[in-house]
Amino acid sequence: MPIALRFAARSDLGLGPKSRNEDSGYAGPHLLVLADGMGGHAAGDVASSMIVGELAPLDDEAIGADQAVARLAEALHRANARLTTAIRENDELSGMGSTTIALLRAGNKVAMAHIGDSRAFMLRGDSFAQITKDHSFVQQLVDEGRITREEASRHPQRSVVTRVMTGQPDDEPDMSLREAKVGDRFLLCSDGLSDFVGADVIEEILREAQTPADAADRCIAVALKASTRDNVTVIVADVVPSDRDLTSTTPQVVGAAQNRLRARTRAIPTTPAEKAAALSRAANGPATEPGDVEPAEQETHDRPRSRLLRRSIAGLVVLAVLVAGGYAAYAWSQNQYFVAVKEGNVAIFRGVSQDLGPITLHHLELRSEIPVSELPVDFQRSVEATIPARDLPDAMAKVSTLRTEAARCRTFAAAGIPCGSTPAPASTPSGIPTTSPSGTATPSTSTPSKSPSPKVSR
Repeated sequence: MPIALRFAARSDLGLGPKSRNEDSGYAGPHLLVLADGMGGHAAGDVASSMIVGELAPLDDEAIGADQAVARLAEALHRANARLTTAIRENDELSGMGSTTIALLRAGNKVAMAHIGDSRAFMLRGDSFAQITKDHSFVQQLVDEGRITREEASRHPQRSVVTRVMTGQPDDEPDMSLREAKVGDRFLLCSDGLSDFVGADVIEEILREAQTPADAADRCIAVALKASTRDNVTVIVADVVPSDRDLTSTTPQVVGAAQNRLRARTRAIPTTPAEKAAALSRAANGPATEPGDVEPAEQETHDRPRSRLLRRSIAGLVVLAVLVAGGYAAYAWSQNQYFVAVKEGNVAIFRGVSQDLGPITLHHLELRSEIPVSELPVDFQRSVEATIPARDLPDAMAKVSTLRTEAARCRTFAAAGIPCGSTPAPASTPSGIPTTSPSGTATPSTSTPSKSPSPKVSR
């Protein structure tokens, strides 16, 4: 039996500290896409909307089931390449990235791509299941049997993702192809829903809601009631017979992609082809918001001659490095981590602490709440000198040790005892100085590993 999709997409800023929606969603007759952006000043929304904009044209193409996976993978590779270009052209976008889930209907089959910790669920008859597997630090702990799924839902590092779209060549999504049956209901959601609402509640909503729109509205309402501190975006789609009278076949765009679409288009697109084309043009445009200057004016104000000259020189240097084989060294550097100071607080950086001329070989991954000034003096010196880490979990372990030392320092300082005069815990990870009773710190070392390293979201 030929099938069709009846769909609904919703997005909300959430109740947390974010001032803009970094999620993007697209739902159309043949394509569902959800992207949860992250990283940098005004960059998460750029990344997610660029990805959605690159994939949107697939909604208007006649694609056979035998081609669906390959076509979806090709579009994702193009989207990732666009992130690479955007980051190289604009320093303010450095560090941006996005999770991505995409479902492409081809006949009675659904091709799916997934990377990151946004999730897809499927309700079919009496069964309800998560059909994606998180690319996250806590999922690795679950797979290794170190924590339970219940513990994972409360783990303080549950927002650490090990694979997302960042413009790096190794950002490969999981690809699959499955049969879609009449009566199936799919849910795509960002972690603004799944981190704050249990799977049992989500299942109940999907079973009870009469339409995708009702289900999407209830998911958003429940997430807000649960005080979600993140942007929350959901897409719900029902598989129905193709001869059924559908509520609408006009694509729905939500979140950051919707904001960019409004800012870049004067006429309101109505057909799938028009909406996909408009969204693609909007995503390809400069990363500005409604009310910003027009692109020609922005070129005048934001790209003075001196800035263009500096970028030209930097581009020549980068080219020379690539010709000399420097790309391999740069790629290796991005699998390294270290702990250092960022705006007075302990922070984790990805890369190496040195720079290569105008090229910065590191960027901020996670800024903690630990003021360096609250650490014992010897620990302050170690952080200021940078502490190498084998990988992200090792860096987080070192930050955890520093957090303990800061708490200990505050306790002894309140009692009038110098915090450098008591021994540090015996379980201190390598790379953190251990403090002797006399207050003398003895740094230890660690050897960097060349294994792939996780990335940090949010």
